[in-house]
Amino acid sequence: MLSIENLTYRIAGREILSGANAHLPAGRRIGLVGRNGAGKSTLLRLVLGDAVPDGGDISRPAAWRIGSVAQEAPGGDASLIDTVLSADDERLRLLAESETERDGHRLGEIHARLDAIDAYAAPSRAASILAGLGFSAPEQLRPCGEFSGGWRMRVALASILFAAPDLLLLDEPTNYLDLEGVLWLEDYLRRYRGTVIIVSHDRDLLDALAEFILHLEHGRLTLYSGNYETFAETREARRALDAAFARKQEAARRHMQEFVDRFRYKQSKARQAQSRLKMIARLKPIDIPLDEHVAPIRLPEPSPSSPPLLSLDRIAVGYEPGRPVLEDVSLRLDPDDRIALLGQNGNGKSTLAKLIAGKLEHFSGEMVRARKLLPGYFAQHQLDELDGALTPLQTLAHLRPRRSERELRTQLAGFGLSGDKALTRVGQLSGGERARLMLALSTLDSPNLLILDEPTNHLDIDAREQLLVALNDFDGAVVLVSHDRRLIEATVDRLLLVADGTVRMFDGDLEDYRRQILSPAKGPREKRHNARKSDARRGGAERRAQLKPLREKAAAAEREIARLTRDIAEFDTALSAPELHAREPSKASELSRQRALAMRALADAETRWLAASQAYEDALAEA
Repeated sequence: MLSIENLTYRIAGREILSGANAHLPAGRRIGLVGRNGAGKSTLLRLVLGDAVPDGGDISRPAAWRIGSVAQEAPGGDASLIDTVLSADDERLRLLAESETERDGHRLGEIHARLDAIDAYAAPSRAASILAGLGFSAPEQLRPCGEFSGGWRMRVALASILFAAPDLLLLDEPTNYLDLEGVLWLEDYLRRYRGTVIIVSHDRDLLDALAEFILHLEHGRLTLYSGNYETFAETREARRALDAAFARKQEAARRHMQEFVDRFRYKQSKARQAQSRLKMIARLKPIDIPLDEHVAPIRLPEPSPSSPPLLSLDRIAVGYEPGRPVLEDVSLRLDPDDRIALLGQNGNGKSTLAKLIAGKLEHFSGEMVRARKLLPGYFAQHQLDELDGALTPLQTLAHLRPRRSERELRTQLAGFGLSGDKALTRVGQLSGGERARLMLALSTLDSPNLLILDEPTNHLDIDAREQLLVALNDFDGAVVLVSHDRRLIEATVDRLLLVADGTVRMFDGDLEDYRRQILSPAKGPREKRHNARKSDARRGGAERRAQLKPLREKAAAAEREIARLTRDIAEFDTALSAPELHAREPSKASELSRQRALAMRALADAETRWLAASQAYEDALAEA
């Protein structure tokens, strides 16, 4: 068992952990969750021993080996397979000792231990892990230094999985993985024999893997049994019960205080008043953490367009003439299309996304773009291209100098970058805030086609949920590349597989694709099942069409509430003018009458807004 007792940790005087306690069972998979900045990575560093707490203690079995993914990507001339094999220190040490040991008894012990840790099958196991993370057999023999940083981080992940520590700490392990890698990792960790603590914003991964959820909030830790969905339901139910009890407690406190205030100085009631004062003092306040603010993500209304937005016919595209990445690509995009691109990294998903976005020219074939096509393109590499010395407001103003400051601030506010955040240097923003800025940049011209290449890597669970809702509310076309299955399943209608140098429709759903990735020989399930799932995806467009009137009705009521609230404030200002009633009684009477009408209209608008909002939320949940 891993025990955390009264743990306190401060950074620059700010308490990240405040008397935190938790007892984590051995051999189980535990999801560590909390808002960005809550201190999840800090807690892992404390468990790993890379940081020293200011108070409290972390204890674990002395024999446990602890491991986490190295923060520095491996490099150098060593091959991938050798890099992974070198992660098992005991195996390397025993193999080296076996080469020089002359004592027969000791040599027997060495070989017995090598057999016990399955050392001779290690190369096969290392190759299997690397293959699962997307490395072909020839690639496994190439030097680490030949690969990009993202691919080398996969090697770091492969190394720690191969080392198989008793306590495995994983901090956002899917950030450098594609969907295929995530599916493999999920399957691998499900069979892992040690204790796993995983920090992830991938809700599907936590639902599939976690046996417990450790929630970090306001410096405290709470352990919940079950996966993320169970945690969310349990926490909400607990908060509701606590809130109800707090209301009852406050009513009792108020009733006793009224008795005390009324009778404390009356001799016949003084003893009873004192008794109630003691009861009030014994009432322990119910600590109900305030809901943390979730910054919005609101996509602007798309520019009008007519079908097709884009038509590709037998296209070949790549980066070097004569060496196309994709060939014979034929595709049509309409204004209401929702498409996800599947396929392993390196197969051409990003190449196709750049082609559709107009960032890459094709070699051959025919491409026809609608005259009113306005693409908006988001890609992870763009985050590194932002100027850290500029503020978000300056970043937008540099690109659109003719836009007013009010317009630019409105655009930023739609992505949670309002107020001080709009004036904070980009270099000081969190990864999630920079991702929001890139979304604001991508949608600055109200595009009718959104191309999103891994938009969720730096977004936490709540922000991903905001993006999911925003995409479902968006009336334009969407092309999505993502390893977030929940986002794909909830927002797209068609799946395209980018593989073997071309693009084709995938006849199945994500569950079929998972089976195909983990058991390639089996392939998708029977076509009858696929057709049913395909019909379900096509129904996504119909459900969004049904949601739109409800959303518009709620928005209209909200606008009316805002207008009436302003009107009532103006009436109140006018009616508070000195001597109005004495000098102009008829005007005062008319203003009072209009205010009363406005108040009734406001109550009616609020009722309509509540009904429409509830109907929209119910319909969204059913969808």
